[in-house]
Amino acid sequence: YATLGFLAAHTQTAMLHVLVTGVIYRHPALLAKQVSTLNVLSGGRVGLGIGAGWNEQECVGLGFPFSPVAQRFRELEETIQICRQMWSESEEPYDGAIWQLGRTLNSPQNVTKPMLMIGGGGEKKTLKLVAQYADACNLSALAGVPTGKLDVLRAHCDDVGRDYDTVEKTAMIGVNPESTVDGVAGQVRALGEAGFTTTYVFSVGIRQPEKVVDLIAGVAARV
Repeated sequence: YATLGFLAAHTQTAMLHVLVTGVIYRHPALLAKQVSTLNVLSGGRVGLGIGAGWNEQECVGLGFPFSPVAQRFRELEETIQICRQMWSESEEPYDGAIWQLGRTLNSPQNVTKPMLMIGGGGEKKTLKLVAQYADACNLSALAGVPTGKLDVLRAHCDDVGRDYDTVEKTAMIGVNPESTVDGVAGQVRALGEAGFTTTYVFSVGIRQPEKVVDLIAGVAARV
């Protein structure tokens, strides 16, 4: 979030969020307030990407508690509920099974409603939470276009009475020193044809950031 503050100060139009923050790292009210502070400072360009967390090795190394998966998903849902309440006009208490807040004050309030993205493709829990709460999902496309996950998301939307088209579908791909503009452009086109509107890219093994920038710029010129 310190990095997002730096980026907010050095950009003017980019939409900023993490992809994604593990629910295990921060108290929900602190997280909601951090996002709101950055939202105000950036003129409304900061949202929240969030997930249940997965990196047990990191948690053990740094001394963070790493709850069983069922507990982390309970924490995820309550965190989302707390954020949504703090980003509303309500200052009522929040009484959850895990967290209890006496007053959900959030001042100053956001300039814009923060985009809420949930990352992960778990079909029973994660995508159900997307249908219930999220503005956007983020699915891994490392093994190809995850069309099956979209079918599951559509079913969850039907179950909760939500319009499937109101969920923004985003994907994540990786690039490495062997990646080419043509190859990555083909991936992005395939994702777009499947209904994804945004592709996020992470780099492995490319030591010069400008090479990643040039690769993405070349792809953007072709799709």
